[in-house]
Amino acid sequence: MIAALKSEEQNQLQLVEREEIDDEEDLFEAIDKLISQGINAGDVKKLQDAGIYTCNGLMMHTKKNLTGIKGLSEAKVDKICEAAEKLVNFGYITGSDALLRRKSVVHITTGSQALDELLGGGIETMAITEAFGEFRSGKTQLAHTLCVSTQLPTNMHGGNGKVAYIDTEGTFRPDRIVPIAERFGMDPGAVLDNIIYARAYTYEHQYNLLLGLAAKMSEEPFRLLIVDSVIALFRVDFTGRGELAERQQKLAQMLSRLTKIAEEFHVAVYMTNQVIADPGGGMFITDPKKPAGGHVLAHAATIRLMFRKGKGEQRVCKVFDAPNLPEAEAVFQITQGGIADA
Repeated sequence: MIAALKSEEQNQLQLVEREEIDDEEDLFEAIDKLISQGINAGDVKKLQDAGIYTCNGLMMHTKKNLTGIKGLSEAKVDKICEAAEKLVNFGYITGSDALLRRKSVVHITTGSQALDELLGGGIETMAITEAFGEFRSGKTQLAHTLCVSTQLPTNMHGGNGKVAYIDTEGTFRPDRIVPIAERFGMDPGAVLDNIIYARAYTYEHQYNLLLGLAAKMSEEPFRLLIVDSVIALFRVDFTGRGELAERQQKLAQMLSRLTKIAEEFHVAVYMTNQVIADPGGGMFITDPKKPAGGHVLAHAATIRLMFRKGKGEQRVCKVFDAPNLPEAEAVFQITQGGIADA
């Protein structure tokens, strides 16, 4: 558990400019640098209008998508992609280089030392962390705590960055941020000013909000994107028979966008998920449940966490699936100051 900061240290909790906190410059080559490679400024502006702000983001689009941008012919797209490849390496790298790149990953504290240890240090940037479980299992409480801890300096296990929060269920409470900020010794007003919030009402609205984030993240030092919950609107907007295939396709597109945001802008994506009854759970499992979203969501999430209720305010988090973490559990509790050790 992180001790509260002394008042004289509070003025150190100020966000710095992106260029001061990013060592991975090659991942953030701005799209306007293409002009130095002979690309017309007007064509660069068309890319920005389409929500593409970095060379990394450019190469995450297919040529079919790029030629769909008004005013960009196939020949222009080929020239633009060729220029981008001169600025950023999109080919093979060695395992040693990959390890070096992994060292730029930031781990953001959850507020609980036990939970941080379970996660290898906290919520990872450049990855999608999914938390699923029943209502009141602590998913949204962790989201609120991360809104604050992300703004801590990196030497205090924070992300030294801003937060974007997309709310699909109306569960965000700014007044909840106040006691959490006070626990960490931070100014609640300043913390709230560094959170941008949007309420989504349809799956289309949710996707469009993600597209609009690119402009903000290219200009300001964001370190966390929260989507609470990722599946809710899809379950509402696709209810008829025969709509499941379309739902999963649209869900896959949105999850792909989340993956690109995580990697393009070096942010941590934390998304909550609902659970559904699992008829195949077995007769020996009481009240079996599984995460909603099927295989599409399962393959998109980098780290999957299963939350469940414990005694009183205690909650249990289990690593359900992760490429670099063993299956294990941690007990934490929900306090007035957010997530903390039990």
